[in-house]
Amino acid sequence: MKTKILLLAGMCLGLAACESMDLVPRSQGNTESWYTTETELRLASNDFYILGYWQEPLSSSEQWSDNTTYRQTNRNPGSGGTILDGTMNGQQYEVYALWQQSFKLIARANTMLENIHKAKGSVTQEVYDRYAGEAYFCRACKYAELIFFYGDVPYQEETITISEALQRGRKPKAEVIPLVYADFDKAIAGLPESYGQGENIHATKGAALAMKARFALYMGDYEIAAQAAKACMDLKLYSLEPDYAKLFKQSTKLNDEKVFVIPRSIENSVILDSWIVKNALPRNAGGYGSYNPSWDLFASYLCTDGLPIDESQLFDPRNPFKNRDPRCAMTIVEFNTEHCGFEYDPSPAAKTVMNYTTGKTQSNQDTRIVNQYSSYTGLLWKKGIDASWTVDQKVEQDYIVIRYADVLLIYAEAMIELNRIDDSVLKAINMVRARAYGVDVTATDSYPAVTTTDQTELRRALRIERRMEFAMENQRLQDLMRWKLAGKALNGYNYIMLINPTELLNNVVNKNLWFWGMTPQIDEDGLADFSALFNAGYCSQGAKRIFPEREYLWPLPTHDVELCPNLLPNNPGY
Repeated sequence: MKTKILLLAGMCLGLAACESMDLVPRSQGNTESWYTTETELRLASNDFYILGYWQEPLSSSEQWSDNTTYRQTNRNPGSGGTILDGTMNGQQYEVYALWQQSFKLIARANTMLENIHKAKGSVTQEVYDRYAGEAYFCRACKYAELIFFYGDVPYQEETITISEALQRGRKPKAEVIPLVYADFDKAIAGLPESYGQGENIHATKGAALAMKARFALYMGDYEIAAQAAKACMDLKLYSLEPDYAKLFKQSTKLNDEKVFVIPRSIENSVILDSWIVKNALPRNAGGYGSYNPSWDLFASYLCTDGLPIDESQLFDPRNPFKNRDPRCAMTIVEFNTEHCGFEYDPSPAAKTVMNYTTGKTQSNQDTRIVNQYSSYTGLLWKKGIDASWTVDQKVEQDYIVIRYADVLLIYAEAMIELNRIDDSVLKAINMVRARAYGVDVTATDSYPAVTTTDQTELRRALRIERRMEFAMENQRLQDLMRWKLAGKALNGYNYIMLINPTELLNNVVNKNLWFWGMTPQIDEDGLADFSALFNAGYCSQGAKRIFPEREYLWPLPTHDVELCPNLLPNNPGY
């Protein structure tokens, strides 16, 4: 019998150590005897939804964008910040983790598809189609990510022999894309619209349509993206959660806006990474408060008249949360408000703050004049974060892969790029914006509805809307990359408060210039320019971000390239 291998960390990684490895998950039993009953198919499919397959490492991608700041460094856990330092290479965690986790799930999907025929005759056609659909869905999702980040990739749709594997290398991206669409279409055809109690973790028809739409948008196939998004909308199964802030709380589980999520569970010890929890919580509440929203993000939120801060008469740099899109204060902690049981005030003039639990004032650990490692931007994340995070600092917040607001904006963006702008496009954008204001989309006197039908103006509005809507949801880097704006947005300095808190007190606060000494300028791409504030001595430069042109495609993992240099040539520049 020929020795077989499963593609796990990549084709050549499998070749490096193929001596009698047991690569079949224990819950799947032996592939020779399993996949014969509905129970066995269900147990096997459960393993498709291991959190690591979906969140690693892309749940950290917000840290690789202009939406975040970590003190004075481009810090990424495990990598030293190399994604924003311009030194990306095939040995760093992000590169090999995405490759490895994707191919692991692809291998499991392929195993299901190779063996599911054994269940014919013992399960209904509906059950058969459902589990095959789940496998097609997972394979399509993972190849979608691999193509986006690596371009040409090894493509496998079956378990293969070593000799067969040696004959294969990277398949051109243009040839893989139709195969991914075909897998999504098979998933759409086979998956049910919904499940019974307890199976909500599994992919549905709507999830397959939504993920196909996202992939098509990323590939610039706008017709396919618009059609898939519209089909998802036409299912009439999803709607926007009326309360934007509530949607992200760990207490919010099943929800009509969540199209596809991987749940966490404290009971099952599947929890949010402790680094994220610690660094998101205020220091007053026992956290580090060091992983913060950037000034770039803060400046991007429109004012309540729908204008950017440098064009609106409503914006006050001394009171920067006033008259802003409501998502600003629902994403970033507003100054002098309660957060996680404490008043939040990063000003060096505020050496004490209110502890709302005790009803007394206490030393303010969230100002740098008291604690030098508190937020360097003066900003803290609020989106999804509340006092429940402080309970043993164990958090079971759902990992949202895609939600209905994204489907609406995918549809709108695809139609804008096709220059087929009609009322349905404006409605899709305005539904998302109106929800932020807590009003119906038709109440145009209560929120700044988007009304322009000019393609260039609408493209800009859509991109700003995505940034406001999806901040802290790990989509910003991918958006910048596909819009070819990463080079512009990610080359330059992160701006932060004056490093010396005494200088901040004397030069900004005591001169009545807190928080920003002047209004930053916003360019045609919605990107902020803080150079005038820096030149006036109102702020400091933080880490320098570097995004080389080569990083529009990631390198392949070094280990795989070294093993198979002829089969796996690296991407240009690495």
